[in-house]
Amino acid sequence: MKELDALLNDWKDNDNQTRKAFTELVEHINSLSDISLEFVSRPGVSYSFRPKHTAQTKRPLFAMVDVIDDDPDDRWLSVCFYADLVTDPQEEGDHVPEGLLGEDACCFDLYEYDEQEMANLKEKITEAHSNAPE
Repeated sequence: MKELDALLNDWKDNDNQTRKAFTELVEHINSLSDISLEFVSRPGVSYSFRPKHTAQTKRPLFAMVDVIDDDPDDRWLSVCFYADLVTDPQEEGDHVPEGLLGEDACCFDLYEYDEQEMANLKEKITEAHSNAPE
């Protein structure tokens, strides 16, 4: 993916290590089976990594991993799922009505690298991937 490679090549990580976090999430998604990928680049707004399970027919993705680019020197991540694809018993995510392509979403914002939050996000990505086939 040329645009993804360009983003990663140009992105100089800072003390928050959000580039490291994004790279780890992309690698985790790429390790899952039966996926296709879309990358939507909107410099100055966001960069959106959108995995889809190949058995999905009604939805164009099972997760959206956004790099929020309103300040390129201080980027942060927003990772969103369809609310019915993940569980959030601790209510760590933000529940956003119609927040993901017009459907209810559960979103997690990451402002700095944190091992526990990363483990949680990877678990949610795997859960959404498992629940995505229709």
